[in-house]
Amino acid sequence: MQQRPFKQVDVFTTTPYRGNPLGVVLDGTGLSAAEMQHFTNWTNLSECSFLLPPTPEGAAAGADYRVRIFCPGRELPFAGHPTLGSCHAWLEAGGVPRAEHVVQECGVGLVRLRRDGQRLAFAAPPLIKSGPLPEEDVALIARGLGVARGDITAHAWCDNGPNWRGVMLRSAEQVLALQPDGAVLAGLDIGVVGPRGKVGVVGAHDEHDTQFEVRAFFPGNNGLCEDPVTGSLNAALAQWLIGAGLAPERYVAAQGTAMAREGRVHVEREASGSIWVGGASVTCIAGHVTL
Repeated sequence: MQQRPFKQVDVFTTTPYRGNPLGVVLDGTGLSAAEMQHFTNWTNLSECSFLLPPTPEGAAAGADYRVRIFCPGRELPFAGHPTLGSCHAWLEAGGVPRAEHVVQECGVGLVRLRRDGQRLAFAAPPLIKSGPLPEEDVALIARGLGVARGDITAHAWCDNGPNWRGVMLRSAEQVLALQPDGAVLAGLDIGVVGPRGKVGVVGAHDEHDTQFEVRAFFPGNNGLCEDPVTGSLNAALAQWLIGAGLAPERYVAAQGTAMAREGRVHVEREASGSIWVGGASVTCIAGHVTL
């Protein structure tokens, strides 16, 4: 065992303890997957990441570093808030990108990140599965959310690694009022989005101007869990909503409101079609861990 630099970063917020926390071990060399998993489980955080040198193939393709991402019980090929939080920690520790964008190597391949003022943003990986959900799934989700089937105004697969099922409700207020039934939704990853006010009109955008409210529900060790702010879900929702004309090409989503958090996810589709998902990060704990 040895002392390794460690940071706990709050992601998708400018205010400490109002976003989604992430543990980052800045030197994961020599650790086995079992050791990484055990440490992640011990922290009781939703995710921990471990920074490593890129593989030879990744380095040849321009990767600046490699990251392995773990949640309790399993390793993830990709996740949004660990991507932003890991990059924040890497840059804060003195990391220097080789080119204009930071390039992260992870389980889904290479992910580009850019600096957008005080925020970082990642290029959304392509959806693995898209298109409308089966009607039986929609009916089940409506029952589990405690809403009428007619209150789900749109739905789609939002699978970009995590197997999200996305549904849109009539309003942000309806999303915030949800009290889902974990027994009905057992085994499903559900992303719920609702518009706030008039959607489809791009107006002024700042930290307090949000067009959507998002909530993310997924199975956990003690039944259904809710995630404070979810980068992978928002990346998938953006591809669905913008592609279907349900959202403007630039918007801000709020997430975590129902959990007393203040997550803000900034989404933008470039003329090239690339969708960038970004947010601020702030370091709350810095030190060393013995691993």
